[in-house]
Parts: sequence; structure tokens; C-alpha cells
Amino acid sequence: MAEIRGGLSRRHVLRAVAGGALAGGLVTVGAVPAAALAGPVRTGRTGANGWPVRPGGGAGDAVRTIRVPGTDVSVALLGGDVTVVLVHVIRRFHYEIDQLRHGEVGGHRAAGVFPARHETNHASGTAVDIRADWYPPGTRNGFFPHEYDVIRDILADCEGVVRWGGDLAPVDESHFQIDVPPGDARLRHVASKIRGWESRPGAGAGVLVDPLAPVRRKPALALQRRQRTK
Repeated sequence: MAEIRGGLSRRHVLRAVAGGALAGGLVTVGAVPAAALAGPVRTGRTGANGWPVRPGGGAGDAVRTIRVPGTDVSVALLGGDVTVVLVHVIRRFHYEIDQLRHGEVGGHRAAGVFPARHETNHASGTAVDIRADWYPPGTRNGFFPHEYDVIRDILADCEGVVRWGGDLAPVDESHFQIDVPPGDARLRHVASKIRGWESRPGAGAGVLVDPLAPVRRKPALALQRRQRTK
């Protein structure tokens, strides 16, 4: 990525310009009308994806704050297979879209009132928001075209176990969530696959891939069609 004076990337400059337009009351390309956004939702005993709400940080609690390998990011997530899969998403974003910094990824949040139903999944530690300030809820086209290709390839890695907020209503392009219920064999399968990648050189997050290669593009597009019709 090309750098400009002051160490800021072209992407940072574009975000600053977009932010200034919003502050000045201008209409941004891809913006969703406010009327299309869902009202606040109170978390029940489970989040929208069926996972039980959990407290965070207590002794013996299954939600843990972990450092994402290869990054400066720490995030609170439900342990086990959920952590394996969502950390894979975060790492691929970091390596293939843009370098993430401390504080740019949000995970578990205490149960309470959330802006939209899909956000309740944070209360179970089964969802992450990556740069929520850069990709605010209700707006589209926050990424460059090749970055959307990478996102679709990441989702294909996860075989439908992870759903992206860009396919939800209201749209939320920063959001990624576990999209299968507790105990689903598909989650175990994908987590086991990722663990296998991490145990051998030349596989897993950080390895250069071509998301437009037919062998990768075809399953990514098929998954995109399925998830957009859910």
C-alpha cells in the first residue's frame, strides 16, 4: 500500500475525507436511509445466532481476551472453536486488507440494548466488529473492489460458518459473526481445518492467495448467493 507524508495510507486519507463529508451533512455514496435501520434491541438469554449470553472477564468464564497472533489487536471472544474461526477472519483481514492496530477490533460486549439484532451476538462472544468507525452501520461501499474479493474469500474459507454484516439488514460492513448454533458440526469442522493450516508451513492466514483464482472464486460466489438469500 502506497504511503504519503506523515505515514498515513491512501485509505486513511479517503476515510478522513468521508468522515468530513458526513460531519458536514453531505450524502455519501452507498448510504442507507436512516429509516431503513432497525431500532434498538434488548438482548435476551441468547443472541440472534442462538448462542447463550455470557459475562466476560470473570474467573472460569469461557469468554477470554486474547492477543491475535501477528497483530497488535486484543479481542474478547468465546473460547474454543469460536475463537479459532473468528481469529482466522481477523488475521486474514490484517494481512490482506489493511494492518490492524490496537483498539480497532471489538468482540464481546455486556448484555444490554444493542442498535440492531445482529449486534446481540457480541453478548455471547461470537461476533467481532473490525474498524466499526471506518465502516459505520447503514453504509455500503466502504471497501475497495479487491477488498470485497478478499472478504468473500475469507467467508469461503469459513464455509458458511461465518456471516458478514454486508449481507445483513441493516447492512454493517464491519461485522462478522458465527452463523451456526452451538454444537453445530460445521463449526467443529472449520475450526479443525484452520488448526490444521496453522500447524504446517505454507497454509492459513498470512499465506498469499489469489481470491480471483477460479478454484477459490467459484465457492466464494456460491456462498455469497446463499447467504444473501437467508
